[in-house]
Amino acid sequence: MSRAMDNIVYSTISMKETVDIQPQGSRQAEAFVKTFLRHSLPRLGAEQIQTHLNRKAVILEHLLKKRKKEKRRKTKCLSAKERRELRIFELKPEQQRYELFLPLHELWKQYIRDLCNGLKPDMQTQMIQTKLLKADFHGAIVTVVKSKCPSYVGVTGIILQEMKHIFKIITLENKLKVIPKQNSIFSVEVDGFVSYIYGSKFQLRSSERSAKKFKGKGSIDL
Repeated sequence: MSRAMDNIVYSTISMKETVDIQPQGSRQAEAFVKTFLRHSLPRLGAEQIQTHLNRKAVILEHLLKKRKKEKRRKTKCLSAKERRELRIFELKPEQQRYELFLPLHELWKQYIRDLCNGLKPDMQTQMIQTKLLKADFHGAIVTVVKSKCPSYVGVTGIILQEMKHIFKIITLENKLKVIPKQNSIFSVEVDGFVSYIYGSKFQLRSSERSAKKFKGKGSIDL
């Protein structure tokens, strides 16, 4: 429709009329165009002519090429049985040396200091207790102070591995000991603060313990 109208407009404008057109003001130009179109397009009404004159915004769409989604390969984790068969958590006899894990203990002490924003003498013990309840104890030096098994009492060492029901520790005599949490009480000392771990109430993995909400009476007394 618009192309036909353009052809009519161009055909009605003679060369003489084009040459005689002089620059005019905006109002005069608008009136001239409307009068000219009314005479040139008698079949169209005023509203139809105005529709063609109005400017309309046109949104140009930019078509993006669809990228093929690459399928992510899911990493397959080892099962508990496969981990046991591969013995990935077992220490070789030549690695069972207490002095090798002293740097780990130093890192653990610094971790506890950062966790408690510095261990100062005037700090509230309840706050420290809450932090320790959710702390990771890998690298901590613990001592068995009470146990139903008398042979465990007095054993001291660095915790190398914490599981749900046991602590694996390396002793000063370079012996790897497996101490059950059940019916055992452990002591931990950091910068003069002595804490007691009641193993019977501490039977959680460190990852589970960090997300657990403990009641007012915790499992560690300071």
